[in-house]
Amino acid sequence: MPEPQAPQKYPIPGNWIIHAILIIAFIAIYYSLSQRTATEPAIDITYSEFKQLLNDGTVASVTLRGNQAEGTLLQATGIGPQQEMSMYFKTRVPDIGDESLLPGLEAKRVEVKALSPESEGVIWRVLIGILPWIFIIAFWLWIIKRAQRGLSGGLGGKGELGKFLRGSSKSAEIPDVTFDDMAGQETAKREVTELVEFLKHPAQFRQLGAEVPRGVLLMGPPGTGKTLMARALAGEAGVRFYSISGSEFIEVFVGVGASRVRHLFEEAKENSPAIIFIDELDSIGRTRGTGLGGGHDEREQTLNQILAEMDGFSGREAVIILGATNRPDVLDPALLRPGRFDRHVVLELPDRNDRVAILKVHSRKVPLADDVDLEQISAGTPGFSGADIKNLVNEASMLAARDKATQVSMKYFDEARDKLIMGTVRTLAIQPEERHRLAVHESGHTLVAYFLPHADPIYKVSIIPRGRALGATHQLPEQERHTLPEDYLKDRLVVMMGGRSAEQELLGSVSSGADDDIAQATALARAMVSRWGMSKEIGPVDLRDTEEHPFLGKEMAQPRHFSESSAQSVDKAVKELLGDAEKQAIDLIAKHRKLLDKLIDQLEQHETLDQAQIKVCLGNKVSKLKTTTTKSS
Repeated sequence: MPEPQAPQKYPIPGNWIIHAILIIAFIAIYYSLSQRTATEPAIDITYSEFKQLLNDGTVASVTLRGNQAEGTLLQATGIGPQQEMSMYFKTRVPDIGDESLLPGLEAKRVEVKALSPESEGVIWRVLIGILPWIFIIAFWLWIIKRAQRGLSGGLGGKGELGKFLRGSSKSAEIPDVTFDDMAGQETAKREVTELVEFLKHPAQFRQLGAEVPRGVLLMGPPGTGKTLMARALAGEAGVRFYSISGSEFIEVFVGVGASRVRHLFEEAKENSPAIIFIDELDSIGRTRGTGLGGGHDEREQTLNQILAEMDGFSGREAVIILGATNRPDVLDPALLRPGRFDRHVVLELPDRNDRVAILKVHSRKVPLADDVDLEQISAGTPGFSGADIKNLVNEASMLAARDKATQVSMKYFDEARDKLIMGTVRTLAIQPEERHRLAVHESGHTLVAYFLPHADPIYKVSIIPRGRALGATHQLPEQERHTLPEDYLKDRLVVMMGGRSAEQELLGSVSSGADDDIAQATALARAMVSRWGMSKEIGPVDLRDTEEHPFLGKEMAQPRHFSESSAQSVDKAVKELLGDAEKQAIDLIAKHRKLLDKLIDQLEQHETLDQAQIKVCLGNKVSKLKTTTTKSS
């Protein structure tokens, strides 16, 4: 029995047609250039000037083509209206004819060549006419071939269009990161432990009729380890990890985002158990139908597709979707209902013990000196995220490498911390009068903070320009704060006003250096009055202005829920708080004027004073070690 023959394929014209067209085009261009090279640059001259050149005996050859005459001279001569130097010319013979032209050419022994008018650039005119069409056809064939290549394998295949529709998800990998590589966040780890068991033994959960949450939302400030948590979860369970950013779903072409969502979920289902991780979920999951643009844009279509895919799980697929965001307030409610991202795992900034553990993880490969105390470093870095601590260790290592040290000592960690908190030291020429005012300003902050009972203790004061600030007063607390008492907040206001008050009392005037102090103090006082009910006149009433932005997925118009008189009362209470803070700062400065003068003198001499030096100037007061930095711009 004869074998069936494969159906005959009739390929669409391929590369040889394009090559042939390009060869013809190159021939045409070459012909054009070769025809014009002999007469370039040909200068247009009058017939009278041509006759004069002929009579002078400077014409070497002439080509006659109908009424046109082109020729060369024996040597370059200034010809034409502009008297350009050239050996080539062209002119027009009058229609009435010139019977003396040929005898004159023979008399001067000029080489004469005559051509018929019909032979005038026939080939060139034909090529000029078809050359644009040649390029158009060649370009169109190239487009067709590229489209065929992109469509190979279908829209979801391996062609270029398929790759574009699928996006750039990092798929088919099992991370080598586990929970052991993630220090701190013990509460968050406990929240996702059962997900690990589900991914390892899904049948056990189905047998008991248990349904593990399909969507888990990881929330927390930037740098707290949301992405690391997702990778560690996949690595702990030993499953495939599909990672994609929310912004990668959004393209200029309508429907591309929805197509990428479909392909991502299909691939994860085929390779289950698996984890799908969508980073920056708020970029596509914002509240629909609000803000500018209405509800029919590409972002919302992508979100609709995600919701449909999450609802399409049959229960047999061991696939968990993780979303990460630091803006859960702008997410669409449909994303947060049960059956979707209904489990919320919060990753907070690490506390003191967690920071020690994170420091140990990131310093495992760093040769530490014997004087390095991780507990002390942790105490001096409140408010640092895991990413900040990693950056701190890296900066300290770079500073040590710059000094060609063999180990990273404590001084490099201190220098790195100052750099991250207060900015990089910069060279700036400051006049003596301005330098003295700066010392007065920072000493005012320092003295006020030193003698206030509820203020954070002073860690360091400096008049060395760092970052965008000319000077800085840095405070460190003894312990972590999770709530802010009223007494503590009022003392913070007094500290912020300390620099400006010192300038007023010692120099008789104020400067723009208190710009940042006033801005921070005003914002804090307004929050105390309108949000936290710390005003007797206003009482426990929420009178805050809306902070929502229409481009973040909220309504364009935000109604005010309080009267104009209430707004005026808030302004009055804010002014009273700031006025009382300034008066208290002035009183402290007047009371300790001699100590302030001593502190200013030492600060001008040394430019930077640490905690021990400040104690020497202001007295051996037991001080306490959140990082609060008051800067002078």
